[in-house]
Amino acid sequence: MNEAVDVLSGWERSEFSSAGLTHEVYRRGAGPAVVVIHEIPGITPKVAEFANEVVDRGFTVVMPDLVGTPGRAPSNGYAVASMAKICVAREFTTLAMNRTSPVIAWLRALARRVHAEVGGAGVGAVGMCFSGGFALGMMVDEIMLAPVLSQPSMPFSIGAARSAALNLSPDDEAAVIQRAADGCQVLGLRFTGDKLVGDRFATLREKLGDAFVAIELPSVNKTDHSVLTEQRDDESVERVLDFFVEKLQPESSTP
Repeated sequence: MNEAVDVLSGWERSEFSSAGLTHEVYRRGAGPAVVVIHEIPGITPKVAEFANEVVDRGFTVVMPDLVGTPGRAPSNGYAVASMAKICVAREFTTLAMNRTSPVIAWLRALARRVHAEVGGAGVGAVGMCFSGGFALGMMVDEIMLAPVLSQPSMPFSIGAARSAALNLSPDDEAAVIQRAADGCQVLGLRFTGDKLVGDRFATLREKLGDAFVAIELPSVNKTDHSVLTEQRDDESVERVLDFFVEKLQPESSTP
């Protein structure tokens, strides 16, 4: 069986267009909406595995295909090819500071549409690696109640300023800071030795205060990066799932 068909068995595929962008989206489950945004190189088997776990906890998961081949296993060559596409695509601001990636407007529209269809208290989102900060930008909308940032890596950490930047415009950053002040928590995850994350966690602590909940894992080796997938930490995965339940299914988390 084709690998992509195998790991995405049971997922409904469609296209979604907004903000001048069109991407394929995979959808599965029932309940409040959670947007799972893949890392480099794409929707790998382990990204799909994590997304299925979110579905199993009682959520409607929408998983955009932003780059790569859905279902394809990671490799060095595949990662380099996906990275090259991200670096030249105008929808991703890989180096620019004080700018919000255009794809975040598309993701916000996707979240609003699914939320309108399935209802619930609000929506959640998790970004990983190059998409790690996208859930933060989605906080501009008040329906975003459970943003998760796993190893956020954009803008790419070239120099001290970019290493600390949040990939947001000044207006969007101000809106995110206000949402945090109003009580919206942000969950962040990283390995402590991951240089791709740079100093963003320090910035998040400074800007968001106690609303930023950090999970920082000791690195075992220099390649530790993907907290929820390739170098999966089971306790962290469970914490993310619990976070979604706490924020989006409050009746389920009440004793």
